[in-house]
Amino acid sequence: MGRPAKARIDLDALRHNYRVLRDHHGGRALAVIKADAYGHGAWRCARALAGQADAFAVAFVEEALALREEGLQAPILVLEGAFDAAQLRAAAQAGLWMVVHQPAQLAMLDALPAGTRLPVWLKLDTGMHRAGFDPADAAAVYRQLREHPRVADGITWMSHLARADEPGHPATATQVRRFDAATAGLPGARSLANSAGVLGWPETHRDWARPGIALYGADPMPASSPGPGQDLRAVMRLTSQVFAVRDLAAGEAVGYGGTWTAARPSRLGLVAMGYADGFPRTIAAGTPLLVDGLPCPLAGRVSMDMLMVDLTDHPRLGTGAEVECWGPALPVNTVAAAAGTISYELLCGVKRVPLVEATPLQRHRPAPAGRAATGFPTPGTPDSGR
Repeated sequence: MGRPAKARIDLDALRHNYRVLRDHHGGRALAVIKADAYGHGAWRCARALAGQADAFAVAFVEEALALREEGLQAPILVLEGAFDAAQLRAAAQAGLWMVVHQPAQLAMLDALPAGTRLPVWLKLDTGMHRAGFDPADAAAVYRQLREHPRVADGITWMSHLARADEPGHPATATQVRRFDAATAGLPGARSLANSAGVLGWPETHRDWARPGIALYGADPMPASSPGPGQDLRAVMRLTSQVFAVRDLAAGEAVGYGGTWTAARPSRLGLVAMGYADGFPRTIAAGTPLLVDGLPCPLAGRVSMDMLMVDLTDHPRLGTGAEVECWGPALPVNTVAAAAGTISYELLCGVKRVPLVEATPLQRHRPAPAGRAATGFPTPGTPDSGR
């Protein structure tokens, strides 16, 4: 049987989430599968969405080339663009779509072989101040691309939203105005909405959506925000098992640093899951995990390979009990908030545990909207680190 820690990937939930997001946005939607599909397995997710997704997006060329080698023939957009001319040539040979967001990438186009017709997405910096051309230069850069013999017809405009996960924040409306003003009268499809834009900002909906985290069932909007995010399903269910039980007397401490002390005679379960698997060391003691569906608080610090849960209130639980660390019944946003981080980091940080495709019997219904099955409120994501 081996070590019981696993990350079960529900591909039906992934397909469902793509449909929800695409339908709510309208137009077409890139399925963003960068960072190994946010820890879910890029090729697995691409294969599941092939024939359904309009196109895919990754962060850098090597991610796209790996998918091509696996057999993905659908369009793939490279969000960071090329880092050098050799990489751009490899991207063109593989038929990739490339983002151009800085002058150096414009210069790289000259190194492409004659006859190349590279599909380009032109990125403007409307307020993120991370990557993109100044909106004042939009028309000039567009003309340069349109007239370049190595660039394909049909340039797509894009920008990235910095604070779309904050409902009502004026920064998003400002970015929309800057984008529309810069591209007014210039041809080409438009793309503004990331996951939060799709879910919370109809005014950002254009020709293309770019959902990332929401594809995997983690709503980037605050839990108090009603909307289609409540229809998303968790794609990853991170689980393990209790593999030993310890009885502690009142006053005895457990774990590194002795940070948790039994206030009463206590019965603790030892779980095969640790920060080397991606379960955060920073998560606070007392945070509930689900043991055979029952909330049991974390006891002591998470260590590299193991953690402990307090089983005292549930005498029937013992060795072999399943532990859900996050999933449909315990939202990853809840766990991320308890660890002082975001769902993006937790999902991308899953490692060492095997990823296995969930069978129909292993799929679980989500918790009621806005609440974990534990009865604790599901907090909103404290920050959006896409």
